[in-house]
Amino acid sequence: MLDEQIDDRGTAWLTLNRPERHNAFNAELIAALAEAFTRLGAAHEVRAIVLAGAGKSFSAGADLAWMQAAASYSEAENQADAQALSDMLAAINDCAKPVIARVHGNIAGGGVGLAACADMVVAVAGAQFRLSEVRLGLTPATISPFVIAKIGASAARRWFLTAEAFGAEAAQAMGLVHEVAEDGDAADAVIDHWLAHIGLGAPGAIADAKALVRDVAGQPITAGLRSETARRIAARRASSEGREGLAAFLSKGKPKWVIE
Repeated sequence: MLDEQIDDRGTAWLTLNRPERHNAFNAELIAALAEAFTRLGAAHEVRAIVLAGAGKSFSAGADLAWMQAAASYSEAENQADAQALSDMLAAINDCAKPVIARVHGNIAGGGVGLAACADMVVAVAGAQFRLSEVRLGLTPATISPFVIAKIGASAARRWFLTAEAFGAEAAQAMGLVHEVAEDGDAADAVIDHWLAHIGLGAPGAIADAKALVRDVAGQPITAGLRSETARRIAARRASSEGREGLAAFLSKGKPKWVIE
């Protein structure tokens, strides 16, 4: 259901492995993703996480059998079910490690939510995205905070309301995708490029930089915000990583965290 490997560079490779269901979510897969990202995010030996899908699609969103079962749930049971999905997405979005998504084929509903929670996304040419919930009498409510944060309110109004399919180039134009690769090998090369650069950065600084984007984005530039960002750089300068990095730079040396 969810395959996991950690290589000698400290990259955790997670693969959605329900190809017969186009890697659609059910309760078990949601729980497995939440557990994996929570655990790997706290693992000292992990430097980055790559999420991909086996088979023809990255993820088709919610499993229809799971959705049929949910139709018989009480409102309270549906609330708990939706909360589990939201918590899983938050575990990815807030993970301290850089998260890369490699998407291909069909990416629908919750699959778009997964991509929106990643820090970097490469799409294989021909990928098709769709936020199709309204055609089922539903809304993309649970994924909406993450998707809107990525693509903005204007784009969300169009794609949430029309449920049209859109391609990798359109996804890139609105910020959901960062690179479009011509095929799987090219997508893997993009990921290797990103991982090589991540391996040059201090792990703690990368985690703090990720949190910085999350905490500063959309905030008005106030005296309080400026004071907080000044506090953060002061703490970084005084940290062991900050001292080691600056010393290595001045001596033309190499800090110990560098992966070659």
